[in-house]
Amino acid sequence: MERVKQAQAGDAEAFSSLIADEQDKVYRMIFAYVRKEDDAVDVYQQTVMSAYENLHKLTEPAYFSTWLVRIAINKSLTYIKKRDREQAVSPETLYLLEADTVPIAENLDLWQALQTLNDTYKTALLLRYYSDYTIAQIADITEQPLGTVKTQIRRGLRTLRKQLKGEAYYEFAQADDE
Repeated sequence: MERVKQAQAGDAEAFSSLIADEQDKVYRMIFAYVRKEDDAVDVYQQTVMSAYENLHKLTEPAYFSTWLVRIAINKSLTYIKKRDREQAVSPETLYLLEADTVPIAENLDLWQALQTLNDTYKTALLLRYYSDYTIAQIADITEQPLGTVKTQIRRGLRTLRKQLKGEAYYEFAQADDE
């Protein structure tokens, strides 16, 4: 948390170090939304710029990571709303998204089903299963009550189950038997 305070005091190297620590996680989250490498890079740059410009607004240095992910999600959702048409994920770009708990390249049906969910469910599921955040951390990131996050995850999983009706859903859901 000392680096966050240093960055807030204007230390550019401290800020760069903080961003470097979060880069992969934030980029993968953005890519999960925008689904195109060039667009993800643009949104990532917007996220970093916004974080740099608004770092002084971060009141609790311990929450830098969740604050940065929240910015990334908001920038991604704004980008999607502005985009004229939806673009499909190419199999080549899925190779970039090897997650520890959910190998997306092997679960293309699951990945495509996730893309059809509304943003609320998609965000909750991606943060929980893809980025491996706890429910409490998701509540912090999305600024919602714990019960709401649990409901979003449960409803999102139910929607996926209806869409997939098969093995991919059960492999995905097994990661969180609470």
